[in-house]
Amino acid sequence: MITTKTRASERASGDIDMDVPVAGGAEATTMKAIVQDAYGSPEILTFRDIGKPVIGANEVLVRVRAAGVNPADWAIVGGLPYIARPFYGLGKPKNPVRGTDVAGEVEAIGASVTRFRPGDEVFGWSGHLGGAFAEYASVAEDALVSIPPNLTFEQAAAVPMAGTVALLAVRDHGKVNAGQKVLINGASGGIGTFAVQIAKSLGAEVTGVTSTSNGDLVRSIGADHVIDYTKEDFTRTGRRYDFILDNVANRSLSDLRRALTPKGTLVPNGGGFDHRWVASGGRLMRAKLSFAFVSQSVRTFIASSKQENLVALRGLIEDRKVTPVIDRTYPLSETAQAIAYVGRGHARGKVVVTVIKGFTS
Repeated sequence: MITTKTRASERASGDIDMDVPVAGGAEATTMKAIVQDAYGSPEILTFRDIGKPVIGANEVLVRVRAAGVNPADWAIVGGLPYIARPFYGLGKPKNPVRGTDVAGEVEAIGASVTRFRPGDEVFGWSGHLGGAFAEYASVAEDALVSIPPNLTFEQAAAVPMAGTVALLAVRDHGKVNAGQKVLINGASGGIGTFAVQIAKSLGAEVTGVTSTSNGDLVRSIGADHVIDYTKEDFTRTGRRYDFILDNVANRSLSDLRRALTPKGTLVPNGGGFDHRWVASGGRLMRAKLSFAFVSQSVRTFIASSKQENLVALRGLIEDRKVTPVIDRTYPLSETAQAIAYVGRGHARGKVVVTVIKGFTS
């Protein structure tokens, strides 16, 4: 659903934890967090006290109000794909706290930080391969922007990764322009809901592919046409698209090429982790080969936490061209359930973890 609750009402309702003074006036050195000590299913995650992050000169200590959940969190919990374990940590994760998408208030700033001050409300990417599923997170200054007034903390936490992937796919790699025909396969998911709205903001004619139960949601965020994949195969309708963002990988590459215009572009973003060693890497390599000698093009990329992309997303949100879609929220103590739900691959929009009153150190 699309929510309109303000950050002020979040505090008034008690949905978001309010400041609680520390006994004796001393600053707390520990915090509640979701901790991963090994690889496995989400059930291995524990909710316990750990030390608060220590920030560097160019970092900001954020008091977390909400954190977005992404498929990448589920993957790192399981140590997938295996080829990435030297990057994550061989026997266990180098950073034991998961979560990259963060929204909250600036608690403290490093000596070289100039853009923010304590009390500012911000959202962005937590670095260090995680850190957001906790009461506090250390975040690089250039990975944060201020929260627009028309967003709640929960909505802001839904933006960074999914919004950035959608923005880069549609605007930068698809180079979508007004009047072009765009198809989003997996239009009701976290990335898909952003992609539909971003493509519409660029003036495209947008077709969203989703299930029967999610058709109304996709229409409500601006899709001009909705295809129910349980009833119709979009690659066999005879319609052609200038750009396809494939978030699902449930159609062959040859089928996807057939649905493109002669100079159309495909961004293959789906594939999951069925291949536990390389995940979707094999499909991406096949896509490069399949498109190597044709007039159509395929684009692949890795999303990064550039501040300029968050600024662009904030602008679209402030102009009310994009509104984050939230499926459901979980308290911090139930982060394992949130990650497991996202891992099943059927979320409508984004799933968000909130820091609930009563769990403050």
